[in-house]
Amino acid sequence: MEFMNVKLPEEIVREEYLGNFDQANHLIERWLERRLPNELRMRLIFEKERVKRLLKNYPYNEETAINKARELINNFTNEEFYTLLDKGFLDYIMVDGKRMYEERFVQNITYAIPDYQKRMKKDKSREESRNLNDNRLRELLNGDKPKEYKVRAKISLKIVEDIEEEKVKVWLPFPKEEFQQKDVKLVSASHEKYFLASSDIPQRTIYFEGKKENEYFVEFEYVIKEWVNTVVPANTEEINNYDFLSEEPPHIIFTPYLKKLAKEIVGDEKNPYLKAKKIYDWITLNVNYSYVHPYALYENIPEFVACNLKGDCGFQALLFITLCRIVGIPARWQSGWYITPFLASPHDWALFFIPPYGWLPADLSFGGRYKNNQELREFYFGNLDAFRMVANSDFMKDFAPKKVFWRNDPYDNQVGEAETEYKNIYDFKYEIQVLDFKEIRR
Repeated sequence: MEFMNVKLPEEIVREEYLGNFDQANHLIERWLERRLPNELRMRLIFEKERVKRLLKNYPYNEETAINKARELINNFTNEEFYTLLDKGFLDYIMVDGKRMYEERFVQNITYAIPDYQKRMKKDKSREESRNLNDNRLRELLNGDKPKEYKVRAKISLKIVEDIEEEKVKVWLPFPKEEFQQKDVKLVSASHEKYFLASSDIPQRTIYFEGKKENEYFVEFEYVIKEWVNTVVPANTEEINNYDFLSEEPPHIIFTPYLKKLAKEIVGDEKNPYLKAKKIYDWITLNVNYSYVHPYALYENIPEFVACNLKGDCGFQALLFITLCRIVGIPARWQSGWYITPFLASPHDWALFFIPPYGWLPADLSFGGRYKNNQELREFYFGNLDAFRMVANSDFMKDFAPKKVFWRNDPYDNQVGEAETEYKNIYDFKYEIQVLDFKEIRR
């Protein structure tokens, strides 16, 4: 996906900006008839795919958008909708002269304007999960020893896309054994024949082949420990010749703006731990959580976050990783699920390397949740709760076996991927079930 750093021809950009996507597609076809550099050709071919996915991500016209806001926010009015629109809080694009609103624009209102959080219809599982997490953080901060938990969970995938091909290939995320996670076991799977990637594969999966009408699932167990560290900044050592310091296009790029931002944040600080802490503080205090489009739709994620001061968990983690690498601190990706006894959902965070302590976790979006509580916010710099399932230890890596066609998410894997012999499958439903979550008492 390095071709995402190639700029589109200006006339295509103009038509997309105006919402004339049919005309933009026509121009792309004309460009593809020309003799082009390979990277530009790939960028144009993918742009056709990107536009399809972008339009799918903006399903609501004005009437259905207002109804959606009323459905999710108590006592929401038409007047509020247009006030929020005037103030720039509603995510929309122009399509053929009409505004079309983003799929999760309502939730993003509540992230941008906290007062709306109180009016959102309550999700009991989410509330219980958050209370559990908050209470456990306070226990740890009050001196409780880190705990281990044994977790059993299941993820299933059902294809809903209309496809003609018989054979379907499916990759589902599977827990790795690394850092805070161990004793991983496969409990059951939907198919007798499967391929389970080894734990040293950066993005671990279990692979199936079957038919469209099949249900694909895997059930597994693992043990995870709360990751709590005590770092003395004065005892840190110099970083020499370590991995995870380089650029990785198209996203981990040391652009002029990001290099200047890193210098502005870090200043004259020399201690690597304190440099990482300054970056963490800046992101968690200045960047607001926001749902985003599928990652494949963005040309440069860290720069988007640094320019818009918003982004989801993975966007914030990528900005942290990039800024850390710019100032000489090794940083990498870790992701999978946030999982408690009440729910499970996709989640991303980061790791950074400080000798002699080794790899330390940093969860930017969870830290940013506690902007008004310094103690809780700082917990997620160097520490991590155990409400996790780790399936990925690096960003933008191939599966085993490799996927042939573009993935739904070319960079991460939390809910699975599917394809036929001829194309990627975009439309499928997934479900994550938490089957057991219990503390291991020693």
